[in-house]
Amino acid sequence: MLRPRLGRGKRRPYNCMIWPHSISHGAVKTEDEHRRDICTVGYWTHQRGFVGATDGNISVRLDPRRVLTSPTAISKGMMQPDDLVITDMQGKTLAGRRNASSALAMPLLIYKRRPDVNAVCHAHPVTATGYAAAGLPLNKALVSEIVLALGCIPVARYGTPGTPELTEALEPLVPSYDAILMANHGVVTYGADLLTAFFRMETVEHFARIALVTELLGKQVLLSGEDVEKLLAARARYGLTTAAQVGAECPVTSDSLEADRVTLTRQELETLIEEAVRTRSGGR
Repeated sequence: MLRPRLGRGKRRPYNCMIWPHSISHGAVKTEDEHRRDICTVGYWTHQRGFVGATDGNISVRLDPRRVLTSPTAISKGMMQPDDLVITDMQGKTLAGRRNASSALAMPLLIYKRRPDVNAVCHAHPVTATGYAAAGLPLNKALVSEIVLALGCIPVARYGTPGTPELTEALEPLVPSYDAILMANHGVVTYGADLLTAFFRMETVEHFARIALVTELLGKQVLLSGEDVEKLLAARARYGLTTAAQVGAECPVTSDSLEADRVTLTRQELETLIEEAVRTRSGGR
């Protein structure tokens, strides 16, 4: 893309819509760097179709007492650094010419419950939000990379956006997961820095698309419990971390399905059918 030339001594204004900058990992940055990073992630989020109109919220923890957040009523793809708002941990505006996001209670809850988290992304990626609207968690061991990165993604019960109902629904899940589907709403992801939080959003939507394809194909071949254990061992070698702990339902493996499967011999099936017919006949 050609960039207009500027006169000597003039600075090119930062504009995410024209020049989306790359960002780097790290939570220790200047406020200006965090502002640029949030605008860039907002641009990426909008361009990938993870949000429509003015939906979504992106925020960064500046320090133990302050949060830098996207404002309400603005497209995430059109934000400029001076559009962003600084609030305290109770949501009171400390600096900024716009109003803070109406979804601010959600990231504030996560920051309070997870001292290791310094950035939160909330969006409505279509496929993952479809699973959320269907009340279906993304908790099957279908793809090794997802087991490594997130373990599984649960569904929080529905809560009205912008009210305590939503934070109450999220609160029990936040300590144990790094990505959550919100029933009939969307997705929230978070991490040690903004790039990690955004990558987790991208990963959730990518996995949702893969899961949907397997559903449409009519067949899902899950990894075994042993396969998952090997991946967990590899996670430590790769330096990957996630709050999700592997258990009976996270993620669901082929072993779990086998344990739930009921098998009958032909003779047992015929006996059950005969008993059902006799019971039905006797009831007439």
